[in-house]
Amino acid sequence: MIPAMPATASTARRASVSALRFGRVAATGALAALILSAGVWGSWGTAQHVMLTKGREAGTVRVTACAGDTCTGPFTPTSEGARARARVELGKSVAVRKGQTYDVVLKPGTADAVRSGPAGILYAWVPLGGALLLASVVVAGGMRLTRVAWVLAGCGVALLTGAFLAVSAGS
Repeated sequence: MIPAMPATASTARRASVSALRFGRVAATGALAALILSAGVWGSWGTAQHVMLTKGREAGTVRVTACAGDTCTGPFTPTSEGARARARVELGKSVAVRKGQTYDVVLKPGTADAVRSGPAGILYAWVPLGGALLLASVVVAGGMRLTRVAWVLAGCGVALLTGAFLAVSAGS
């Protein structure tokens, strides 16, 4: 310490460094929470139909045609109260192929089908898997919590790998 400098200057510097560190951790923590909540929000639109199937029309669809990013085919009901339909739409992903039959749940009041079963559940949560990977980078870089970041990244990779394996095995 310089003799002419009062002792409170080093205390003030430590306080400002602590305040900046707290601000960085708070800001990146809020960003990580925002990323994770966006991942849940993005996944829930589809996941709610797949996971909460009580009262929904469940059945199978045999894909007869694919155009653009949708595939269509006749719906054969497997649940009580469901009615057969000549044409329902299923979102085309890499694992949806013409001529294949898939277990689906219909969104209420529409002819939109969502894959059901383990493959459908994992596929519905893919946006959350991506959000976990992105949040892990934010947590590691901004909050300096490397163990937490590795756990987030591991969960994201496990979810994305599980979805890939389940969807490709079901086709």
